[in-house]
Formats: sequence, C-alpha cells, structure tokens
Amino acid sequence: MSEKEHAFSGPSSAAIPVKGFDVAGIHCGVKPTGALDLALIASSIACRAAAVFTKNAFPAASVLYNRNLLHMNPEGTHSVVINSGNANACTGAEGNANARRMAEGAEKSLGIPDNTSFVMSTGVIGVQLPISEIEEGIPKVAARFRPDGWQEASEAIMTTDVFPKWASKQVVVGGQTVTITGISKGAGMIHPNMATMLATLVTDAVIAQPLLQKALTVAVNRSFNRISVDGDSSTNDTVLMLANGAAGNQEITEKGADYDAFVEALTAASMELAKLIVRNGEGVTKFVTIQVEGAGDDGEAHQIANSVVKSSLVKTAFYGHDANWGRILGAVGYSGATVDPTNAQLFIAAGQPEAGSKELQLVDAGTPTGYQEEDASAIFAESEISVRLSLGLGEGAATVWTCDLGHNYVSINAEYRT
Repeated sequence: MSEKEHAFSGPSSAAIPVKGFDVAGIHCGVKPTGALDLALIASSIACRAAAVFTKNAFPAASVLYNRNLLHMNPEGTHSVVINSGNANACTGAEGNANARRMAEGAEKSLGIPDNTSFVMSTGVIGVQLPISEIEEGIPKVAARFRPDGWQEASEAIMTTDVFPKWASKQVVVGGQTVTITGISKGAGMIHPNMATMLATLVTDAVIAQPLLQKALTVAVNRSFNRISVDGDSSTNDTVLMLANGAAGNQEITEKGADYDAFVEALTAASMELAKLIVRNGEGVTKFVTIQVEGAGDDGEAHQIANSVVKSSLVKTAFYGHDANWGRILGAVGYSGATVDPTNAQLFIAAGQPEAGSKELQLVDAGTPTGYQEEDASAIFAESEISVRLSLGLGEGAATVWTCDLGHNYVSINAEYRT
C-alpha cells in the first residue's frame, strides 16, 4: 500500500518546541534508500529521565544500554540519539559496544559529560550496526539542531511507517505553562508490552525523578500498552522521557493537583502518539476501538480486549467488511477471563466512541438480536469503527485500539528484508 493509498494520515498540526531542547534528523547511510535515518534530541540543561522498556527476553543492545544508564544517572542526562534501518538486536558483544559508541559520539559532539546520552535503534534484527556511518553522522545532525526540527527527527526514526508521528500538549502547572512534545515510530510488531515502537517525549516541567517515572508508567499503561496491530512485541521497544525544568514551575514533588494535571497532559500526548501508530499500521485500512465494560475488574477487561485484538480472524473480518460477531465472542471466550454468555451484549458503531454515532446492537444475552446484516456490514465498511462489549459481571472496564489485517500486511512483512 503506497502512502497515497493508505487510509490515514499523520498529525494535523505542527509540534510545539520545548524550552531548552533542540532536535534534528539527517540521512547518515544506514538506509540504502537515502531516507533520513539518524535523529538527535538534546537539552542544553541536564535532564531528569524516565523510561519504560520492552519485556521481550531478547532485548536489543540499546535497551540494555539504556536500562543501565537510567539506573546509573537518572537525574543528569542530556540527549538521545536514534537510528533507523538497523535494530542492533541479537548482535552480541559487538552490538553492545556499538550502542556505547553511539552514545559516546553524541556526548562528544554535544560537549556533554560521559554517560549522559541515551540511544535507540530500530530496523532489521541480527545485523551489526554500520557504526562508522553513524559516528560520522552524529556531528552532522547536531549541526542542524533547532527547536522546531521535530518533523525531521520523526521522519528519521521511521522504518515501514507511512507517515511521521508527533504530538504536543501544554498544561499550566505550578503557575507556569509546561510543554510536552514527543515523537514515535511503529507500524508492525505492535502489541503490549509495549508495542514494537520507539517513543521519545520531552518536557520543560520541573518534576522530581521518581514522580516523572510514575507519571510515564501511568501514561504508557493507558496508551502504548493499549494498542495492537499484529500481536507481536518487539526486541527494541522503548518509551523515554526527558525533563529539563526550563519552564520554571514550582517543582512537583508529591502527588496532588499539579501532578495530576501533568499526568493528564502526558497521557493525552501518549494516547495521540499511540493512536497514530495504529493508524499507520502496516497495510491498515481500519482504525478500531474495542471497549469492554462490566467485567469482573479492570485487569480482566483488559485481558478480554487484548484477546479480541490479537485474533487474526477478528482482524480479517474487519478488513473484509464482515460483521462476523461470532469471531469476537469466540476470542472473548478463550481469553481466560470470567464471562457469562447469558449476560453478554455486543454493539458496533461507525466512527469513534466520542463521536456519538448511533450504535447497532448485534448480540443480547449471548444471542443475535435480529439486526439487519446490511446495516452491520455498512458499519464494518467504515474506516473507523467502535465495538462495545458489555459483560454484566462487575465494574471492570478497558479500552484498546487496533486495526484490520489484510493482504498488504502480508506483502510488507514477506518482503521486509528483500
């Protein structure tokens, strides 16, 4: 599927620059196509850092490096350097050494202390980084630094992505306007925890590092851990956040109104980036919201929703405009969560839940309602669809975002290395 044929497009407004941060992207030679493949984001002021990483048992060299750096220096980092076109995963000692060389290259070019730059890589697994090209490219990308280089940086971290992804939010905290801006990439191997994706968010807020970590974890669990394209989790997943304190707000040192406002803005930005990843999914023609309510608890609701979005049969039904609700209930039934078929109700609607479209009920008490098949098919033919499952067992609820699965997904991944 070409960019023109893709069902969705990227952000509708420009990213908002964040005080103290500069960003840029260039082509350094990792990608043979000549596309942008190296991004650098840095703050002139030392940052407090937080991160959430993949739970894959084969973590990439960048993940190993970043976990160690976050533990060693959570309050004095400055930058992150990101390459696309090569994952630097399953590359052994040489890959680990190359991740360190990337970080050292950024530190040297920026004139910042040792052990103050994170690294990220994305692309093909099992191939050594062309580290010489990256080391030569880092000074060049640093020379292009500017506060508004977010689109360029976002393009530089893309792999099979069709469009670049960024998001910005502003909120008043401690009497000052605080800005949060982030970029993300991801189109395939998308599923919690987290999804095959990279995201970097930066803010000028003054916030204690432990609370920054708590805030990021909350935001990730409500956003990046609520999306699925194909049920595969990657070796490289990282969500990184840097906070340089340039906004000058009264420091957030405890949970309260300011912390809540910051978490809400961070979650909103993360949700925006996460939804863009789904809309940019490989071969995607549908953006689907799955809402589960009335489960025993929130954990079981999320378990059920994840079972539905992992089902290839459900996802191909979306692709084929086939309102085959039996596939949805089948996925609910094998989720392992507690369900009572006699209480189950299933509704569908065109668009997203907040759009307020009229719902069509397909199932009541576990059996069909007598709806008109052409009405259901018309909803499944829309590019955005909402599915709501009510279980009648408790107060548990969860929302996840997913997509369809069609011919182009197979083509993209069958030809990925060729």
